[in-house]
Formats: sequence, structure tokens, C-alpha cells
Amino acid sequence: MAVTTVSIEGAGTSATHWLKWAVLGLIALINLYAVTLMYIQGETVFALVFLILVATGLYVFAAERAYVHRYIFPGVATMFIFIVFPLAYTIWIAFTNFSASNILTFERARHYHLSQTYRIEGQNYDFSLYAAGPETYRLALTAKTGERFISEPVELRIPDAKAQPPAATAPIEIDLTAIDTPPDQPPLAVKELVRLRGVMQNVVAHLPDHSDLRMSGMRQFSATRPLFQVLPSAQGGDGSILVNQQTKERIAPDMRLGFYRQINAEGEFTGPGIAPGFSVFVGWKNFLRVLTDPGVQGPFLQIFGWTLTFSFLSVVFTLAIGTVLASLVQWEGLAGRGLYRLLLILPYAVPAFISILVFRGLFNQNFGEINLLLSQVFGIRPGWFNDPTLARTMLLIVNTWLGYPYMMILCMGLLKAIPADLYEASAMDGSNFIRDFFSITLPILMKPLTPLLIASFAFNFNNFVLVQLLTQGRPDIIGAQTPAGTTDLLVTYTYRIAFEGSGQDYGLASAIATLIFIMVGILALINIKLMRVDR
Repeated sequence: MAVTTVSIEGAGTSATHWLKWAVLGLIALINLYAVTLMYIQGETVFALVFLILVATGLYVFAAERAYVHRYIFPGVATMFIFIVFPLAYTIWIAFTNFSASNILTFERARHYHLSQTYRIEGQNYDFSLYAAGPETYRLALTAKTGERFISEPVELRIPDAKAQPPAATAPIEIDLTAIDTPPDQPPLAVKELVRLRGVMQNVVAHLPDHSDLRMSGMRQFSATRPLFQVLPSAQGGDGSILVNQQTKERIAPDMRLGFYRQINAEGEFTGPGIAPGFSVFVGWKNFLRVLTDPGVQGPFLQIFGWTLTFSFLSVVFTLAIGTVLASLVQWEGLAGRGLYRLLLILPYAVPAFISILVFRGLFNQNFGEINLLLSQVFGIRPGWFNDPTLARTMLLIVNTWLGYPYMMILCMGLLKAIPADLYEASAMDGSNFIRDFFSITLPILMKPLTPLLIASFAFNFNNFVLVQLLTQGRPDIIGAQTPAGTTDLLVTYTYRIAFEGSGQDYGLASAIATLIFIMVGILALINIKLMRVDR
């Protein structure tokens, strides 16, 4: 019986072992296929990162020596994917000219120029289509000289809306042969040509003399040629110089600007950049723009100063109001303290974005209740969204409303920890409420609150939602080369550079985002140091 038991246990262990390796092998194959697809589509960096994570995960779950790491690997991998990798990618972009005008790679920009064509004047052909079967047609061309050409039956099927773009846009190659007389059947009507127009635009017709023709009008094909060709090595070309077949001008890639530019006989650049551009490594250029370019430096310093001021004043106001209200609702002589506590915490229970949109309506210059009240009492209607000082004041008011309940809740808990003996001894010395607050309550509260105040400062430093929903950074700063507003914080300024306007300078935005990361990182280190000191 004992032998049988051992055999059964051994068989179960063996089956579990093979099942484990089968599952790991299947996961490896699936992820290897995904990595291959990423690499084929040109996403080399993402493919490499994904491959490293998958290989590490398979090792952790397969090797016995890595057994203890199985429990923390999902968290570490998630942190790497959503924090470390985006941060590293952002820093890398900060050292490039990546933008809306320089978004392609060099290979794709070169391919775009080589794919451009131009129409050859005087080589136009009228065309007709003749039905040859279900979704099968014969293409007939007629030159102005009377020459006629016709193709063999070819399938011209309207692609399905769900078909992939590469399959839908693949060129349809058609060879033509010369004929003397047109076919003895009627051609397709105009409405049928309109229906097939999308397919016909992908047709490339080849004449017997090897000329290529493309659809250039509703009833016309024209001869086309590549606009650019690679300069042969016999003429001094190195594979990167392209020649314009119409003007015979030469263009070459400028690796400093990320554009193809016209060059002279000596190889010197003489013209502006030719779109589309491509991304190149520019070193510290974006960081130097932030520090030295007047059109960027001025708005950056102004926004940086306002960001510090906004964060500091937000902490001061929320702390002051939260501490005072916490002290009041803790006062034993106050009737209905529970109701007051509930009402004062309500702003914290309402989602912030709802409160911000409500305040945006309240501060409306023409229809808002705040201006209506001010107009009736003082006869004024402030332009909260047009004046920079008023707009900043409005931001502080709304942020204080949103933030004071958090400080009040913290202080309410800390006030419970203050010994009542201190207040009794102070009362025996003839002290009053105000003196007790500044001599006992506030000093005792500040020590445990300091790390939380630094965290609150860091949060307000990157308070994107408030600014974006309330003012969107406006009113704008006059004379700025980038989208910038007087109420912008650095985080919203970065967002506007990256996603607003015609430039969409991702490289410059990434440089500013890197600086923000360094600043917030310094605040985090200070916070950690203070917490260690408190211990």
C-alpha cells in the first residue's frame, strides 16, 4: 500500500510539473508572437521592453531559486511599465526634436519623398471600363492621337469597410496592350465609374513602352513619374541625396534640423526644410531653449514663479482655514458640533471636477451669481477670466474650498492627541483661547503636519485638473512663442506645448516635464528626510 501511495504522489507531481512547463511554454509563444508583431511594425523600443519583461517573468515563475520573487514581480513589472518606462521615454524625447512637424523616422520621411509623383504634361488618356464578369472589368485607354489600349479582365472589387488599410490601398497592377478598334459592347455608365472611383485610384496601368499611368480625373488617366530619385553614386551620391526630376534640384537630409533641404553643388544647405520632417537627437537644445530663449524663458519663469506661489498659498490658506475650523468644531461649548462637522466636510465628498465646473459658472462675468451679487451690492462686475490677477485669485479661492476639508480632518485627529492638561495649566496662568491656539495648539500640530504639508505642496504643484477645467491657463501671455497663460502651472504649460497650437513641440514639453520631475523628486526627498528626523 505504501508503494502505491508513493507512485500515485509521484505521478501527480510529474503531471503538475509538465502542466506548469506547458503553460509557461504557451505564454512564451504568445508573447514572442506579440513581440514579433511590434518589431515588424517598427516599434523596436516597445518590443525590446516587452521582451525583457516577459523573459524576466518566465524566469521568475520557472526557476526555483527565484521562488520568493514571484509575489512581488507583478507589482514591480506594473511599476516599470506605468512609471519607469514612461518616465525614461519622456526623458529620451526631451533630447530630440520630436514634434508635429518632425514626427516621422528618417526612413519613413525618405520613403515619403521617394513615393511622390508628378504628372507628365501631354500624356493624358481617356479611359472606359467594360464589364467582363462579376466584379471583373477591362480597362480601355484612348490617346489624343487615336491610339487605343486595353487590358485583360481584372477584378476591381470594392473593399469591405472592415478590411485592413494595407489591403485596401494596395496598388492594382494592370498591363495594357494596343488595339485598333474599341470593344463592341457599351462601356460602364458614369454612375458605375463613380461607384468604383475609390478602387480605380489604386490602379497603376502599364503601357507597352513601360510608362506608368494613374487616374487623374473622373474619365482620365495620365502618365506619372517619381518626383525624386536617388542621386547615383557615379554623380557623387551616397544614397541620401535625392534629385527632383522636374527642377533637377538636389535635396539632402539635415540631421541637425530633421528636414530634407535643398543643397548647392558644394553640398551646402541653401533652402528651408521640406515637410515632412523626421526626429533627430538634438542633445541639450530643448533645455537650453527653456533657459536662454527669450520667447520660452520669459513665459517659463513667469509660470514657474506662479506655480510656486500658487502651491505655497494653497497650502497656507487650506492649513489656516482647516486648523481654525477643526479647533472650532472640537470646542465643547459649541452646540451642534456634529452638524457643523458634517457640513464642513461636504466639499470633500463632492467630486472635485463637479465643484470646479460649478465654480466656473458662479464666476461667469455676465451670468454668474457672484458677479450678480457684486453688481447689486457694489455695482461692479469683475472680469474673472480676463484679468490675470483676478483669474489667479479665483484659482486660489476654488482650490482653498476644495482643500480645506482635508486639512480640517487631519487637524481634528491631531487635536485629539493633545493632552488636556496643557490647556488646564494654561488657563491657570490666565491664558485665553487665542493665546492657547498660537502657543500650544499650532506648535504641536506643525511637527506631524510638516510631511503632509510638503506632500500637499507637491500635489498643488501639479494640480492639472483645477487649472484645465477652470481657466485652461488663460488669459494668455502676450508675446510668448509657445502656448502659455498667466494662470498656467508648469504641468498645464507642458500640456499646452505638447497638444495645443500648430507646433505641438513634444521635445520641449518633455524637457519641461523632466524639470518638473526633478523638482517634485527633490520635494519627495525632503519629505522622506523630515520623516526620518521625526523618528
